[in-house]
Amino acid sequence: MRRNPKGIRFRDLYNVCDFYFGEVMLENDRYTYRVTWSEEDNEYVGLCVEFPSLSWLASTPEAALEGIRQVTADVVADLKASGELVPEPIAIRQYSGEFMVRIPPGLHRRLALEAAEAGVSLDRLASAKLSQ
Repeated sequence: MRRNPKGIRFRDLYNVCDFYFGEVMLENDRYTYRVTWSEEDNEYVGLCVEFPSLSWLASTPEAALEGIRQVTADVVADLKASGELVPEPIAIRQYSGEFMVRIPPGLHRRLALEAAEAGVSLDRLASAKLSQ
């Protein structure tokens, strides 16, 4: 095993670790989670923003959070084992502070007029409106 780790399947190693050490959770988990009530399912649903196709239903919010964190850890482990790209957590992404928004010309004119009357730039006005 030590001489040829390439011959070991990830799932087998995972199962051995799970048996001896318990469920694997992500270390320094920085993914974005949300727990909300699902009226349709009559349970709490745990979600991970970076993995929109994943969810976990449970009877308590705590169990829903624990469940979605475990599913996320499992998926991350599977992605790493297969050499696939693992999504970067939103919390550690770098943002430039710039994005372009297309709006109708009439709205552009109205906002430019409002900015001029307030004595601020159009960017400053848009930023203030977006932060409300």
